[in-house]
Amino acid sequence: MAAAAAAALLDELMGRNRNVLPNEKPKELNWEDPEFCKLYLVKFCPHDLFVNTRADLGACPKVHDDEARELFEKAPHSYRKQQYEDEFIRYCQSMLNEVERKIIKGKQRLALIGRTEAPTLTPAQTQRNEEQIALLTEKINKLVEEAEQSGIQGNVEQAQGLMRLCDQLKEERETLRKSNDNSHYNQTAELAAAQEKQMEVCDVCGAFLIVGDAQQRIDDHLMGKQHVGYARLKSALQEIMNKREKARDEKEQKREEERKQRARANEELDRRRRDGDRDRDRDRERDKRRRRMDDDKSRHDSGGHSRNMMFKNRMSQCNGDVAYYRNSRHRSRSRSRDKHHRDEDSHRRHGRDKGNRDHRSSSHHNRRRHRSRSRSHK
Repeated sequence: MAAAAAAALLDELMGRNRNVLPNEKPKELNWEDPEFCKLYLVKFCPHDLFVNTRADLGACPKVHDDEARELFEKAPHSYRKQQYEDEFIRYCQSMLNEVERKIIKGKQRLALIGRTEAPTLTPAQTQRNEEQIALLTEKINKLVEEAEQSGIQGNVEQAQGLMRLCDQLKEERETLRKSNDNSHYNQTAELAAAQEKQMEVCDVCGAFLIVGDAQQRIDDHLMGKQHVGYARLKSALQEIMNKREKARDEKEQKREEERKQRARANEELDRRRRDGDRDRDRDRERDKRRRRMDDDKSRHDSGGHSRNMMFKNRMSQCNGDVAYYRNSRHRSRSRSRDKHHRDEDSHRRHGRDKGNRDHRSSSHHNRRRHRSRSRSHK
């Protein structure tokens, strides 16, 4: 423990890289290193709140570094940071649950001390009880004497009945005596309790306080480490829970806005689709009306229109016959021209073939004559 305290003091004076050589690269600071205290990074370490008090937790085994906490606060929200906050919430909640149990026990103890066992009797009631006890004593003595006389006379059953009645009266007399004795004890206890100072339990730290005590002592208690420590735990826990509740509300509000935007987009799409369907229906109705008007007009003009159509058909048929005659003449002329060209081509080919045959025959005759001359010369 002393070595750890000395190392922490040296780190504070010389820095955490005090043992790094000049040619070595210092280690980069990371708030996720296991050597740092998670609770200190989130808010504070509860070990530092109750030093030298009855709730002292001892020294924290982890390192408390301000630079690491700054890095933790600047880091973006992540699942790792949420884990650190969850651990801080669990630790603080466990301590608050423990002090809450302490407060409940203290209040139960004060209630047990101030509770009376039996109701207090007034002096008049006590006097009546004394008179009743005296009457019961006389009755008991008479019954005892009668039981003895019955026993002497041999009436055993009557004697036994009188003795049972006598026992009942004795029990009633004993009850009255105990009531008077308890009343006297309670009066004495109330007098002693009135002379003592009344106590109450602090709702924050569970300590016992004197009701109506001096203001200086009350201020000292409120400024004490234990009271301030538990109050700080409650405020820090409430702050984190409020922050999470706010983030959850903002997230839910964002989702609600997105749902509204999607709903508006769907409504706009449906409106456009309805407008398009309405336009198409309007176009269909317009086309139907136009077709009906055309049909009515055609039926109205069917007489004269039919005659015009017959004339046009006849004229088109005549024009078709003229065109067919012209086309047939053109085709016959083109066929005659093609035949003339074919005849000329065949005549030319025949003349070329004949010239070729004559040339071949003359060349053959010349060869034969040349061979005959060559033989005669030899």
